[in-house]
Amino acid sequence: MLRRWLCLDSHPRRFIDIPGWGESEPTSTGQIEWTKEFPMKRSRVAAVVASAALALSMTACGSAAGDGRTKLTFLSWTGEEQMTPIIEAFEEAHPDIDVEASYAPPVAEYIQTLQTRVLSGTAPDVFLIAAENKTSLIEGGHVVDLTGEPFLEKIPDFNRETYGRDGKVYGMSISSWAAGYLYNADLLAEAGYDSVPETWEEFLQMCRDLEAAGVTPFLESVDQMPTTVSAWVGAKDSEMDPPLDELIFSGESTFEEQWTPVLEEYNRLFTEGIVSKDVVGLDGDMVRDEFANGRVAVINAGPWVINAIREASPDLDFRFAPVPALPDGKPFQAGAATPGYAINSKADEEKQEIAKKFLAFLSSPEGVEIFEEQTNDVTVTSDFEPTPDPAFEPLAEAIREGELYLPMISWQRSEDVLNVEAVAQIQRMIQGQVSPQGVAQALDTKLASS
Repeated sequence: MLRRWLCLDSHPRRFIDIPGWGESEPTSTGQIEWTKEFPMKRSRVAAVVASAALALSMTACGSAAGDGRTKLTFLSWTGEEQMTPIIEAFEEAHPDIDVEASYAPPVAEYIQTLQTRVLSGTAPDVFLIAAENKTSLIEGGHVVDLTGEPFLEKIPDFNRETYGRDGKVYGMSISSWAAGYLYNADLLAEAGYDSVPETWEEFLQMCRDLEAAGVTPFLESVDQMPTTVSAWVGAKDSEMDPPLDELIFSGESTFEEQWTPVLEEYNRLFTEGIVSKDVVGLDGDMVRDEFANGRVAVINAGPWVINAIREASPDLDFRFAPVPALPDGKPFQAGAATPGYAINSKADEEKQEIAKKFLAFLSSPEGVEIFEEQTNDVTVTSDFEPTPDPAFEPLAEAIREGELYLPMISWQRSEDVLNVEAVAQIQRMIQGQVSPQGVAQALDTKLASS
């Protein structure tokens, strides 16, 4: 464990443990469970420590801003550049409220930062409930039940149910996302292709042709669940009744049975030398930047990369496509309802009411319009018509049809533990340290012990 002391008003020195620096396995306590730790660079550890320090100092300062306005604390996983216009519009509509925002990028660093603040008793008034932490937040009693709030009336059932349990809703999700393959049309043309093929065998052949033409064919960030794996499991699940995950979690089937064929196909990228094993050292931003600079033909991506790529390379001709189909499958995409805005149940009653005003604004036509402009997410509120970027249209249709799948959303329990285990084991597979079957067996073992 990394340990740092932080000043608190009544405690000159208060130590907190920053997870991620040890080999201990997670426990299952029913409280806020932060499982096997995510690796972080030193700069990111510093960011987590700084965030905790800021949170504690804010606690010491009280709840009023220096100008007399009431302060609302918010931990965003949407970037500062994107979120600032939304916050400024809210503050203009509510001049008596000052939103004190802090930021952590998704997914691992956000979960880690929120973990630190919850465990140190300094969680913000508003934060995001995501696939990776929803069970722990709900079971630990850390989020307010939003059922019956007027702003939820415009949120579709799919999004409400994603961050709910037993008929109650704990997070307000105002958009859905899909991720597939993003391709550089000009680079594909160098190898004689005009789009991403629909089948996996054809895609692998395209990658070989691109490599022969001197083009790096494909990169996928694997610091979280790979888009390709999620899409393939989702395509398989969409054809099954009962659903794939229901069979696994009821004990009628196993990860080994359902996931091994998928992982074997995915591993071909590395065993056949199409993608370097060094990809385990790249995060999503690095992969995006390689694409924006014209150094790779295809990457995994969602709408969140559009603005950054257009800014970096205004003339780049890029388009989205679903993940190519496995034999007997169909092209599909990873996706889910976006993380929901949640209210800290430990906040006092006044702060909770102010937080509800913030959520109401975020779901208003004005708030949603700014959010869409800044993020390119496909919004789903009933009183606003989204206009997806033309390049994203092939995946926007999948959102409208509900053709989306994300394992962490569909898993019925222990999704945080399983997600960390899956990412770690897939990275080991890529490096040749474990077989595809071994990855699936490890997930069965983890599920049995959770």
